[in-house]
Amino acid sequence: MQFTAKQISEFLDGSIDGNPDVAVTELSKIEDGKVGSLSFLSNPKYENFLYSTQASVVIVSKDFAPTQPYTSTLIRVDNPYSSFTILLDKYNEAMNAQAAQSGIDRLAFVHPTAKIGKNVFIDAFAYVSENVTIADGCRIYAQTFIGANSKIGENSTFFPGVKIYHNSIIGDRVIIHSNTVIGSDGFGFAPQKDGTYNKIPQIGNVIIEDDVEIGANTAVDRATMGSTIVRKGAKIDNLIQIAHNVEVGENTVLAAQSGISGSTKIGPNSVVGGQVGIAGHLTLAKGTQIGAQAGLNFNITEENKQWHGSPAQPLRNWMRASVIFKHLPDVEKRINVLEEELKKLTAELEKNTIHNER
Repeated sequence: MQFTAKQISEFLDGSIDGNPDVAVTELSKIEDGKVGSLSFLSNPKYENFLYSTQASVVIVSKDFAPTQPYTSTLIRVDNPYSSFTILLDKYNEAMNAQAAQSGIDRLAFVHPTAKIGKNVFIDAFAYVSENVTIADGCRIYAQTFIGANSKIGENSTFFPGVKIYHNSIIGDRVIIHSNTVIGSDGFGFAPQKDGTYNKIPQIGNVIIEDDVEIGANTAVDRATMGSTIVRKGAKIDNLIQIAHNVEVGENTVLAAQSGISGSTKIGPNSVVGGQVGIAGHLTLAKGTQIGAQAGLNFNITEENKQWHGSPAQPLRNWMRASVIFKHLPDVEKRINVLEEELKKLTAELEKNTIHNER
C-alpha cells in the first residue's frame, strides 16, 4: 500500500510542510525511519531524531517549531500521537483484511447445539461447548476453549490458548490475548474448626462488556453469586488478577501485575499502575489514579485524585515523604551524633552537680 503525504494529511485534517507528493509505504519509529516510511514526533525527548531520521513523512503537532534543518515532509496535526494511532489502526485493519480467515477448521470441535454467526473463523483444536453463541465476525484461534452457555459478541477475537469458562458473557469487539482465563473460580474457602477449609461454590459468572481488551496470562474470576463485571472500554494488561465480584469501571486502565481483591468496585476512567495491590470490598471513585506498586486498603471517595505509596496516600504527601526517605541514612547519622553529644553533656552536667554538692 502506498499513500502520499497529501492523502494522509487530508485523512488526518492536517497541514503540510514540505513535498505533498512524497509517498510512503510503511510505518516506523522516528529513530528507525527510512526513505518511504511514515513516523511521528510527540514526545519532546525524541526531537533530536527528527533532524537525523530518514523517514519521508513525520507527523508533528501544529505548534512544533524545529530548531535545526530536517529533510522529512511534516504533517501538522492537533495531536500527533492520536493521529498516528489512527493510522496504526487503519494499517492493522488492512493487514487483517488481507489475512482474513473464515470457516471452521476440520480439527476444531463445535458442539451441535452451538450457534455460529456469519464470517466466523474457528481455528484448529479450538473447542466450542454446548449452547454457546458466537456472533458474526469473531475469530477464535487454536486451543481456545469456550465453556457451555457462553455468549460471544460480534467481531471479538480470542488469541491462542484463551479459556472461557461456562456461562460467561463477552461483548462486541472484545480482544483477549493468549492464555488468559475468564470465569475461573473465585478464591472462596470457609475455615473449619479443625483448621481445614471447605470450598465455597462459585455459582456466578463473568461479564465482559464491549470494546474491552485483556492482555495475556490474566485471570478474571467468576462471581460467588451474581457477576464479575469488566465495563465497556476497559483496557487490562498482562498478568493481572481480577477477583470474584469485582467491577472494573468504563474506560479504566489496569497495568501489569496488579491484583484486585474480591468485591472491589473501581470507578470509570480510573488508572491503576503496575504491581498495585487493592484490598477487597472497597469502592474507588471515578478518575482515581494509583501509582505503581501502591497498596490500597481504604475507600476513595474523591474523584480524579492521584495516590501513591504503600499504604497509599495522596500524591502530594507521598512526594514530600519520598524526599525525606532519601535522606533517612543522613538523618540517622545526625541523630547518633546528637545522642553522643547529649550523653557527654549529661555526664558533664552530672559531674558538675556532684562537685557543687560537695
